[in-house]
Amino acid sequence: MRHLRGRNDQAGDESEIDLTPMLDVVFIMLIFFIVTASFLKEAGIEINRPEDSQSNPSESENILIQITANDEIWLNQRRIDVRAVRSNIERLHAENPKAAVAISAHKEATAKVYTQVADSAREAGVYDVSMVVKDK
Repeated sequence: MRHLRGRNDQAGDESEIDLTPMLDVVFIMLIFFIVTASFLKEAGIEINRPEDSQSNPSESENILIQITANDEIWLNQRRIDVRAVRSNIERLHAENPKAAVAISAHKEATAKVYTQVADSAREAGVYDVSMVVKDK
């Protein structure tokens, strides 16, 4: 009986798998992938930045119109009436024909005032009108 028990103990010892070589292979593969990944060029978009131009900054300025929370219209740090928006935009657009109109509206301003300002800009001949909503 002892002889059979001894045989089972030896069979149990032989059935264990030695994981050391497998761990060595895993670590070698890990090092290989880390090294090769550092040499790969990542895909991306290349950006062509424009060179600095020495042009007059007033030529590239947009016409900024601000609409406050209580629907007041401000242009160049002065309050204007909705009926005067078109004439002011026409004047500023004549000074700088490449200027676009940017309307900065408070989030609580009504859509009616924004629409009136945008329509006035289009009537003045400026069709590049954009809107920015701000919290303040």
